[in-house]
Amino acid sequence: MAFNIWHYLLIAVGINILMFIPAYIFKTDKFTDISYGLSFVIVVLTALFLSPLSPGNALLAAMVVLWGLRLGSFLLIRVHQMKGDRRFDGVRESFGKFLQFWLLQGVTVWIVLIPALMAMQKEDLRLCYAGLLIWAAGLLIETIADAQKSRFNLNPANKGKFINNGLWKTSRHPNYFGEILCWAGVYIFIFLSFSPREMLLAAVGPLYIILVLLFLTGIPTVEKRAEQKWGNDPEYIAYKKHTSILIPWFRKNK
Repeated sequence: MAFNIWHYLLIAVGINILMFIPAYIFKTDKFTDISYGLSFVIVVLTALFLSPLSPGNALLAAMVVLWGLRLGSFLLIRVHQMKGDRRFDGVRESFGKFLQFWLLQGVTVWIVLIPALMAMQKEDLRLCYAGLLIWAAGLLIETIADAQKSRFNLNPANKGKFINNGLWKTSRHPNYFGEILCWAGVYIFIFLSFSPREMLLAAVGPLYIILVLLFLTGIPTVEKRAEQKWGNDPEYIAYKKHTSILIPWFRKNK
């Protein structure tokens, strides 16, 4: 049976349903945190196996795999250090709410991967290496930002404080900025391989992750939590006023 792009939706959702089962039974966040990055890895490697073999396809798959393994390993280490993921407090105990999260995660993986899955079905890719550089910059920024925040949170002296150094001195969400660059870079890397109609269809991938991070479960959720914790803290008020919400930049003059 020849695979089309809709088959990968079934694979992405299927992976997440399989991982939901032990996560719900054992009420553990370890499966939850590793599953997102792992889903990207499994889906794109499946596509690589079923697609015409070419250096372009191999490099494209490697970009997604490296991103997924980096994120999955980071989240797994973090949940082990923190002994849980507070995002799922009150959710992991509810079958319906928890399953809804996993189903949405599977759909998200598929949508974000649409550009890569479309490109990998082609015999010969026309590549724009500027996209590779943008992807690499995004991966570096996201990796550094996650490491800095993890190190900050593990320091007992920082308990109850917010991070405002390193990349976090120039942006309140540098990790999200890095992730957006990664998926924009993937799209730019392969968009020359598409017809004008395909370019528009494939753009749903990076646009979706931008929408999610900027307006849905990314920045709004983190900002709301921060406001609840430090909304009356003069230092946080000043940090929020003078620091870019997303794009790393020099602090505004006071």
